[in-house]
Amino acid sequence: MITFWISLILLVLGYLIYGKFVENIFCINEKSVTPAVSMSDGVDYVPMKSWKLFLIQFLNIAGVGPICGAIMGAQFGSASYLWIVFGCIFGGAVHDFFSGMISLREKGASLPEIHGKYLGDGIKQFMRGFMVILMILVGVVFVNTPAQLLQSQFTPNCSVYVWVVIILGYYLIATLLPIDKVIGKIYPIFGFLLIGMALAIVAAFVIYRPEIPEISDGLQNLNPNTADNPIFPMMFISIACGAVSGFHATQSTLVARCMVNENQGRKIFYGAMIIEGVVALIWAAAASYFYHDNPELLTKSGPAMVGVIAEKWFPRTIAVVTVLGVISAAITSGDTALRSGRLIIADFLNLEQKSINKRLRIAIPLFLVTAVFLIFSLAAPKGFAVIWQYFSWANQFLAAFTLWAITVYLARTNTKKFFLVSLIPALFMTMVTSSFLFVSKTCLGLFCPCTLGYVLSALITILTLVFFLKKEVYRS
Repeated sequence: MITFWISLILLVLGYLIYGKFVENIFCINEKSVTPAVSMSDGVDYVPMKSWKLFLIQFLNIAGVGPICGAIMGAQFGSASYLWIVFGCIFGGAVHDFFSGMISLREKGASLPEIHGKYLGDGIKQFMRGFMVILMILVGVVFVNTPAQLLQSQFTPNCSVYVWVVIILGYYLIATLLPIDKVIGKIYPIFGFLLIGMALAIVAAFVIYRPEIPEISDGLQNLNPNTADNPIFPMMFISIACGAVSGFHATQSTLVARCMVNENQGRKIFYGAMIIEGVVALIWAAAASYFYHDNPELLTKSGPAMVGVIAEKWFPRTIAVVTVLGVISAAITSGDTALRSGRLIIADFLNLEQKSINKRLRIAIPLFLVTAVFLIFSLAAPKGFAVIWQYFSWANQFLAAFTLWAITVYLARTNTKKFFLVSLIPALFMTMVTSSFLFVSKTCLGLFCPCTLGYVLSALITILTLVFFLKKEVYRS
């Protein structure tokens, strides 16, 4: 347990020390008028209290990624702790903070618009389509997972499609109605369930004192198929939302439209990411204990391991709260993912969203496409596994591009040129996503020998760095 508690302390110190450093780099202007005030429309630009925005941001980003992703990441051994802690402090929280604060300064601009301003119009056009697809994939994953958990844990005699329809119906309502009418009111309930879930696991640590593997035991890969799943890059793709996640930036821009002061940024964006890192750390530690004592569990999926952990450690009532916490985590990301998809399309079409009819013109086709992917994920053999692979890689790919946009922003606007805070994670995520394409044996991978794949991805990363330095740093 020593590694777990040290990791927890490091995450807290990361918020207090590095988070403050990052905030100082941005140069907060408390007198600046935010878009929630200057562009209030009662739908998406709605002034809201700081605590409520923090809760919305946290629940938006804390989907099944920091739970199921961390559980699957624990299959790679104690190295997962290092990635969650340092990835969160120096990568994910920096990524979430700057994407939200840049949007705040750019009148609540959505992520493709930010990419376009700092990476070029071609990237903006590409990212518009790419991000809509990613939002659909997020919606699919975050309907499929809670629907299957609800069906298996509470209504085994009921078809999973009943829960799919119910959840998708709620997503449509949350996508269409003003953000403070549904999301702002129901999220405190979901927040209670999510916090209750995390506290239940921590209480189990204290009561049972499980012998969780330590960093000192070594960083060996525990994955049952190590040949096809090297720690680099597979672990860094598996643990996305608990460390670095491109999806988070789409949510940061959504929340930025409701902030009333720039001084809210560190708590809302950096703080929410640190708390998500804590959630990921808790689940990774719990899973690593069960994997250590029961290697046969390494073949189980993330949602299945949630059920195993809840049933082994808790009485029925607490197990129910734990499972409901996981379900709420998925639902509170799925609804805002599709809402973000609507806003990205609206920005592209320059279609105002104050009118419900214009919201419906975008939402209906968006949900029809989501429904088609959902049917595939539930009906096709290994359909969900295929969707998850595309979702995970697309998520990290978006994070790499967003970190590069942040780096260009800092190179152009920060007088002290503190762009290293985003440049280093941008380079790392470029290496991760490109090497995954080369060495992975999934439906995404080109499957090169690992050594060749690493060389090619390193070459791509170096060329990207050279291009950035030439264009933004050493330009005449």
